[in-house]
Amino acid sequence: MSTVFLNGEFLPKEEAKISPDDRGFLLADGLYEVTPFYHGSPFGLDRHLERLEKGLAWMRIDYPVDGLEAMHRRLIAENGLADAPTSLVYLQITRGAAPRTHYFPKDPVQPTVYAYAKTWDRPTDERWTEGFTAATVPDRRWSRVDVKTIGLLPNAMAFQEAIDQGADDAILVRDGVAIEGAHMNVWAVIDGVAVTHPKTNHILPGITRAVVLELAAKHGIAHEERPIQLEELRRASEVFYTGTTGEVKPCVQVDGRPVGDGTVGPVARHLSDLFRAYVEETKGASVGTE
Repeated sequence: MSTVFLNGEFLPKEEAKISPDDRGFLLADGLYEVTPFYHGSPFGLDRHLERLEKGLAWMRIDYPVDGLEAMHRRLIAENGLADAPTSLVYLQITRGAAPRTHYFPKDPVQPTVYAYAKTWDRPTDERWTEGFTAATVPDRRWSRVDVKTIGLLPNAMAFQEAIDQGADDAILVRDGVAIEGAHMNVWAVIDGVAVTHPKTNHILPGITRAVVLELAAKHGIAHEERPIQLEELRRASEVFYTGTTGEVKPCVQVDGRPVGDGTVGPVARHLSDLFRAYVEETKGASVGTE
């Protein structure tokens, strides 16, 4: 029986109850974060909480992030995950329960805060070396993708469309530009340079993305933040994703066509090695902010 956190209490998941009037349920009026843990130590938790705090301020949900670090650590401990190689805490904060209106409640309501912990698995070395496939899908999301809201229907539809095409993941395309994946940031190696879309309102500023950019700069790997034209994506020598549970995830086929020579490339391998080494080096320590 797993232990979850709900509105200040740690309790068995089976006892957690949320009002049917909750605006997260009715209107997707809320935010979420997913923080990875390695052998019981959080990775980038300060960055996740900073992004959450900015999102809460933008959405005008009055909830302090103070105390959330302790809650994350306790959830990992109470669920027996302190020794798990890889685990995570999912945190969701909604505006709270109120009569359904398309505007904010007139009277103050208490936000609903829910979190749970679970394990996640890295792909086996064999599966990672084999690489993953992707399908390009129109980006039908709203214009504030940089806010990590729980309104993920366009992402889910895009991911399902990719799966229906026999691919492992999606690459979202807007106005001829490869923006990002359905749940991770996307990169392409073009003329020897690792390129990823710049931080705008059309992408989520990924924590793993930021760390990989820093590692590329530190280790002299050519990189650039700029839009990736679809034509460039199709001639890229490498394509890969970055994300919380994807880490550095290589893509060897897009829309049924091989990327480069159809195998995992040296840039993705190098960045993956650097990222995993960095995880080990910073275990139990803060990784700073962007």
